[in-house]
Amino acid sequence: MDIDIHKFKDIDPGERVLMGPGPSNVPPRVIQAMSAPCVGYLDPYFLSVMDETQSLLRFLFQTQNPLTIPVSGTGTAGMETCLANLVEPGEEVVVCVNGFFGSRMADIVRRLGGQLIRVDADWGRAIDPEVVQKAVQGRSPKLLAVVHAETSTGVRQPLEELASVAHNSGALFLVDMVTSLGGMEVAVDSTGIDAAYSGSQKCISCPPGLAPISFSPAAMKALESRNGPVPSFYLDMSMVRSYWGAERKYHHTAPINMIYALREALRIIAEEGLETRFIRHQLNHRALVAGIEAMGLVMLVPEPERLPTLNAIRIPEGVDDTRVRKALLDDFGIEIGGGLGDLRGKIWRVGLMGHTCRRKNVLMFLSALETVLKSEGIKVKTGAIEAASAVYGGT
Repeated sequence: MDIDIHKFKDIDPGERVLMGPGPSNVPPRVIQAMSAPCVGYLDPYFLSVMDETQSLLRFLFQTQNPLTIPVSGTGTAGMETCLANLVEPGEEVVVCVNGFFGSRMADIVRRLGGQLIRVDADWGRAIDPEVVQKAVQGRSPKLLAVVHAETSTGVRQPLEELASVAHNSGALFLVDMVTSLGGMEVAVDSTGIDAAYSGSQKCISCPPGLAPISFSPAAMKALESRNGPVPSFYLDMSMVRSYWGAERKYHHTAPINMIYALREALRIIAEEGLETRFIRHQLNHRALVAGIEAMGLVMLVPEPERLPTLNAIRIPEGVDDTRVRKALLDDFGIEIGGGLGDLRGKIWRVGLMGHTCRRKNVLMFLSALETVLKSEGIKVKTGAIEAASAVYGGT
C-alpha cells in the first residue's frame, strides 16, 4: 500500500490555555524532562528515578505507605486498580454517587461481581454522611468508596466523617483524588484513607498517562488475603509492587519518559510547598467566582461544597453552550469543559489546576467570557475584572 508522506505535517496544535476539567497546562521543565534520553526499565539510573518518584509521591499524598506508586495508565486505571485489587465477587461495596465518576466506580464494582450498595445524592451536592451511615447499618462492607473532588460537578466532598463511617463498619476507605491531589489538602494518613488514586494530568500538571495510587497497610493486608487472584493481570499490585520494590522483578515495561515527567512535576510541587500551593488554588478560585458572580452568572455548587480546582458555572438561559466554548477556543485559545450526563448543556466546567491556576489566566478568562457572551447578545453585568482584582488586592 502506497502512502503520501507529505500529507503528514509536524505536530503543532498551537498554544492553548487549558482551563477545562483536564489536562492542565504542563510546565516547560516537565516537557524538558520527558524529552531526556530513554533508558531501559532496569537501568540503574532509572531505578534511582523510580525511588525518587515514590518519595515525592509519598510527600504529596502525605503518607508513609510503602505502596505509593504511579500506575501505568490514566486516572481511570487508578480507579480500576484500587477496586480490582480490593474487591472480590460477592463482597459488599458501598459507593457514594453524586456525579459521573462515582457512577463509574459503581459500574466497575458490578463488573467485578461485588455486591453494590449505592448511596446517591443530587449532582452538585456533597454526600450526607448520615445517609451513608444508614446504608451500612447492619452490614459488613469490604469497602466504602467516594470521590473527593467530583470532576463532573465541581463538588468537594468532606472526608473525615466518611472515614469514620467506613472504619466503624469494618470497611476500607477508598478515595478518588483525581481532581484534588496537588491542588488541595488530601492527607492520606491523618484522614484515615486506605486506598487512593489520582491522575498525572490535573493538579500535578504532568501529561496524561500515569495514575498515582497509595495503599495503606490495611489495604495491603486485604490484597494479600484474597481468596482468588486479582482479575486484571496488568493492574495486579501483588505483582507490580515487586517491580517498584527492592526485588525489581519485571512485570511490564514502565513508561520511562512519562515517569521522568512525573518526577519533575512532583519536584516542582515540592519546591513550591504544599501549603503555599493549596493557598494559591484557593485564592484563584475565589477570584474567579467573584468575577463570575459580578457578571450576574451563578455557580452550580453551594459555596461550602465548592472545589477550588474545578468550577461549575450555570449556563445562562438562551446561551448556546457549544458556540461559547468554540469561540473561547478559536478566538482566545482558552479551553473549558461542558457538562456531563444530566448536566450536559447546563454548566461550564472551568479548571484551575496546577500550572494553569494563575492570576493572569483567571483575568484573561473572565475578560474573554464577557466578550463572547456580549457577542452572543447576552446581557451581562460589567465589573468582573474589578471584582476578581479586589480579591487579589486583599491578599
